[in-house]
Amino acid sequence: MPTAHRNYVDGEWVESRSGDTFEVLNPADTTEVVGEFQSSTSEDAEEAVEAAVAAEDEWASTPGPARGAILKDTAQILEDQKEELTETLVREEGKTRSEAGGEVQRAIDIFYYYAQKASDLGGTVKSPSGEDKNLYTKREPLGTAALITPWNYPIAIPAWKLAPALAAGNTAVLKPASAAPTVSLKLIEALDEAGLLAGVANYVTGSGSEVGGVLTDHEGVDAVSFTGSTQVGTAVAQAAANDLKRVQCEMGGKNPTVVMPSADVDEAVDIVGVGAFGTTGQSCTAASRAIVHEDVYDEFVGAIADYAEALEVGPGADDPDMGPHVTESELEGSLEYIEVAEDEGANLVAGGEALTDGEYADGYYVEPTVFADVENDMRIAQEEVFGPVLAVLKVGSFEEGLAVANDVDYGLSASIVTQDLTEANQFAENVEAGVAKVNEKTTGLELHVPFGGYKDSSTNTYREQGDAGLDFFTSTKTVYMNY
Repeated sequence: MPTAHRNYVDGEWVESRSGDTFEVLNPADTTEVVGEFQSSTSEDAEEAVEAAVAAEDEWASTPGPARGAILKDTAQILEDQKEELTETLVREEGKTRSEAGGEVQRAIDIFYYYAQKASDLGGTVKSPSGEDKNLYTKREPLGTAALITPWNYPIAIPAWKLAPALAAGNTAVLKPASAAPTVSLKLIEALDEAGLLAGVANYVTGSGSEVGGVLTDHEGVDAVSFTGSTQVGTAVAQAAANDLKRVQCEMGGKNPTVVMPSADVDEAVDIVGVGAFGTTGQSCTAASRAIVHEDVYDEFVGAIADYAEALEVGPGADDPDMGPHVTESELEGSLEYIEVAEDEGANLVAGGEALTDGEYADGYYVEPTVFADVENDMRIAQEEVFGPVLAVLKVGSFEEGLAVANDVDYGLSASIVTQDLTEANQFAENVEAGVAKVNEKTTGLELHVPFGGYKDSSTNTYREQGDAGLDFFTSTKTVYMNY
């Protein structure tokens, strides 16, 4: 029998009022049930918020170094469990073993990073305009933060929301995505083992309609941090704005890599290929568009098709080049876009089929797919696929390539492959994306610098990670002291 996991509310592991649970399946082998989780009700979510609100004052008054010590101990616990966590992530989300191990390590590093930052939280001292006065600022926690996280990075994203929230002195309620909740539960277990005060971090599983609605609407919630689709994120931001909650939503992307004539084509293919097909294309920063100069277009198309066809697809536990989709609905979404692209007249040059025979029979597999001769007004060039499907577009100049890169509703991550310093600088200056890269893949982020998007990729309020993560979870008070 699979393990039946409980919610974590006010320092206790509790069942939902509903008495119902849902199963999480292994996407590489759907005959395996990874675990059972609580189908929580709105009342369960309300209890979690109330527990967090009740713990606000004690946690906020805990000195920063003491908060940091708990985060450091949490990081050490996670590090000791890295192999187990990696195995869990592979089984419930489908990532390859290498990808899963890298994500787990990122979560560990994030907790170590914010453990140190908790000791550095402070303000600034300014010179007053008169004598016998002090003028300074101090940073204070917001209160209770609702954290709504996706399935595609099910331990890293909860970590980069939870760690800065707690470091800054906030309490939190975490609602993970139902497709992959186990590894985020392990974060909560580690915090509990590290001695976190009851009520400071709470964990509730269930549907967005039941649990998520409470987290965005509850008057006790002071901030909402969401990562997911643009459609849902927009609704979250609008709901949170009703009572002026601080809100931060990072959402979809349609990320381009521009390839110029000065590029080494083999290097460009590697950069685009890893960005497009790594993590099965299930990343908001995945490269879904290659915008290639006509001088190297044919060579690039042939090489990227060969690259895709050479990739080994299989169960993540075997550490292939690419694993399965996380759910049947995600697989169906990719297959639908493949059909749409063919109907629109794009040229399928690699992949395009679901894998259903032999070892693939019980999993959610699709071939790495490449379309050439894509026009910029095609849906495959404009809409987020969230799967291993690459659209290749031809352009005649750097200026046209930049214009095509910007001609979408999204603006999360973008890259260029070039040896021309002018092109590199102009691209970084003018591309409409929150992350701009030169001679690098669109995926992959440093944890100590801000992350976020433009346009429909973000609410364009606060960034995540690094010091920006702490900015979101704190408010600045200015103190005028006349002595």
